[in-house]
Amino acid sequence: MNPYQQKKRWKYILVTFAIIIASGSLLYTNHLVKNISKSERTRAQIWAMSMRQMTSSDDNDFLQYVTAVRDSTLVPAIVVDEKGNIKYVRGLDSTKTNINIPGNDKVKGAAKYDPEYFQKELVYMKKQHEPIELTMLNTRYMVYYKDSALLQELRIFPYVQLSVIAIFLLVAYTAFNSSRKSEQNQVWVGLAKETAHQLGTPISSLMAWLELIKEKFKAEKDPLMAEMENDIKRLEIIADRFSKIGSKPKLEEHSVYYVIKDFVDYFSVRVSSNINFEITGNPYLQAGLNVPLFDWVLENLLKNAVNAIEGKGKIKVEISQNKTKKNQILIDITDTGKGIPRSKFDTVFQPGYTTRKRGWGLGLSLTKRIVKNYHNGDVFVRDSEVGKGTTFRIILKKTNNDKQTTTR
Repeated sequence: MNPYQQKKRWKYILVTFAIIIASGSLLYTNHLVKNISKSERTRAQIWAMSMRQMTSSDDNDFLQYVTAVRDSTLVPAIVVDEKGNIKYVRGLDSTKTNINIPGNDKVKGAAKYDPEYFQKELVYMKKQHEPIELTMLNTRYMVYYKDSALLQELRIFPYVQLSVIAIFLLVAYTAFNSSRKSEQNQVWVGLAKETAHQLGTPISSLMAWLELIKEKFKAEKDPLMAEMENDIKRLEIIADRFSKIGSKPKLEEHSVYYVIKDFVDYFSVRVSSNINFEITGNPYLQAGLNVPLFDWVLENLLKNAVNAIEGKGKIKVEISQNKTKKNQILIDITDTGKGIPRSKFDTVFQPGYTTRKRGWGLGLSLTKRIVKNYHNGDVFVRDSEVGKGTTFRIILKKTNNDKQTTTR
């Protein structure tokens, strides 16, 4: 299992545990809510029965006891008669005036009765719970009630709790991930610079040996010597690339067409002759490029295209100006290889992802970083169909306005 798949599996495991914890919290809180809800219905029933007892008893001591029991229930309630008229309320907003006080609206400074408020509360109570029937003095009443403030807060509490936990985990994960990436970047930068340093000595030796061979065998014009020189220069470029990692590269204006053409000319003679290369586009489109690093981008994408082609095939590079955004240059690299499933369009740029047994899964990840971080552009899979081929698109910022001037 490659590192990307392992990391993905761990993410699924952590998400599963998080869902289990959240579900357990919600189930337990729901259990508490049900128990408290049963308790509050019992309270409402006691309150209703106490009202009935107060109307049917003449014993003052008993009435005091019943009154104490009634007043101890804090469940908000509304009593209505058979016609739906509100006769009594309890535990609601005291500023709306107790409807059982006649003439209260005439008292100076007293709050006025708000019938709309009580009607809304009644509708809400009818939706929450079944009413409690009550018969007093041969008249049938219905007692409606709603959850107390404590129970309502308890219903909301698990969601608040989970939100706080989620925010904390998100902040912790972001901080941890940022720290881990910074540490990884330092390791990669150190490794890259050390690689560049180690390559320096053998490259210098190869250049010296090549000059000795030319002189000894009179082979200055031998085409094989020329190709060896190209390969040594290529090694110098690779060493230079690694030495630049970790520092901001200098961008210079270049013709995108000619930079790509120079690299394809070098690359095409070093792969199978069964693969044909084609370059089309406007040679006057210029962008700010660091050529050694941009060649690395082309190398990774073209190698990826070559590996995707089994047998004969074609790789086409099209360079054009974006028709809707005139300040963008579009580079489409299309191959006739085996294609990429749509579900893997983003995954292919993840570090460690590879379909090759001996691959490290770093090529396309480095490509993405070089284009986005160093050239302020973007690279993505524009289109792909399994069995037919893939098109990668690079977007660069156009720097020149004069179409008839270009710098190689």
